[in-house]
Amino acid sequence: MFRTQEMEINMGPQHPSTHGVLRLKLRLDGERVIDVWPVIGYLHRGIEKLAESKEFVKITPFTDRMDYVCAMSGNLAYLGAVEKLCGIKVPEKANYIRVIMVELNRIASHLLWLGTHALDIGAMSIFLYTFREREMILDLFEAYCGARLTYNAFRISGVPADLPPGWKEECLGFLKLFRQRHHEYEQILSANRIWLKRTKGVGYMDAEQCLALSVTGPVLRAAGVARDLRKDEPYAIYDQLEFDVPVDDGCDTYARYLVRMAEMLQAVRMVEQCLEKMPSEGPLMGMRGRKMRPRKDEEVYFAIEGPRGEQGVYLISDGTDRPYRCKFRNSSFANLQALAPMVQGGLVADVVAVIGTLDIVLGDSDR
Repeated sequence: MFRTQEMEINMGPQHPSTHGVLRLKLRLDGERVIDVWPVIGYLHRGIEKLAESKEFVKITPFTDRMDYVCAMSGNLAYLGAVEKLCGIKVPEKANYIRVIMVELNRIASHLLWLGTHALDIGAMSIFLYTFREREMILDLFEAYCGARLTYNAFRISGVPADLPPGWKEECLGFLKLFRQRHHEYEQILSANRIWLKRTKGVGYMDAEQCLALSVTGPVLRAAGVARDLRKDEPYAIYDQLEFDVPVDDGCDTYARYLVRMAEMLQAVRMVEQCLEKMPSEGPLMGMRGRKMRPRKDEEVYFAIEGPRGEQGVYLISDGTDRPYRCKFRNSSFANLQALAPMVQGGLVADVVAVIGTLDIVLGDSDR
């Protein structure tokens, strides 16, 4: 009879499947995971404290560098908080452009997740395919704002520029192609017996556990909870769009795969509607002063539905053109709490699958 002894080992931060500088302290009984302690702090840049020393208008570039996989969403969450704090109204056309960009960014983010998650589990080809389509989205972003990763594409009260000539047609062409490519991804993975073996029943977490840990986004919706801020607390022009909130009750890694796959198609649907409904004329920037000085002791919280869940910004004003307090509610950091209960009792190989299914970004966790 074989006898095993418990041991503690480190996984990461150099491990490629930790998706950044994440260190996991694992307690194992053979290959069975007894417990895990996520350790962050290797990337800390003090963005929240830096923001408190800068003028409101100069903070936006910092938000690109937190969740750099969906930088547009970080921009929108911060700017929405400032606009709420200062009572600034954003023109309708600017809101349409913002939604187009953040939904394309959602697709790009999910494509990176799908490619790297599949690569972690052992599927090589899908990684190459998803990055092929993601590059097309980055080409669209580059044509709009000149950047491919950290965009600084929005401004307080609106956007700096209209869509360039030919951009709309190029975007529609991509969306049409993407529907076909999305079907190819599903053909490769959805019924693949190796994929099913590595994802079905792995990383189980039900709705009660998710709510207890403040888990949001696709992880929560894959546990059967239809919580989506775009529907529940609409912002920008989401209340003018028709879209569904994908939900699954599988509560496992496979269910979270299904939810994110469905979300990409819903994002396509929203971008198509925005391009059709967007006014051809109109201002791109609202009215605001050169120096923004909200009333003293004003405080606001504003949140959006990012690719990983709720992205929120809490601001307190002291009557100057700088925030007295700036706090980011980042979904990767909150969702990382779910890692331990998801892997306890599973195998070491399942840890890799669960990190992928959480879709964390360490810049978002350790800002």
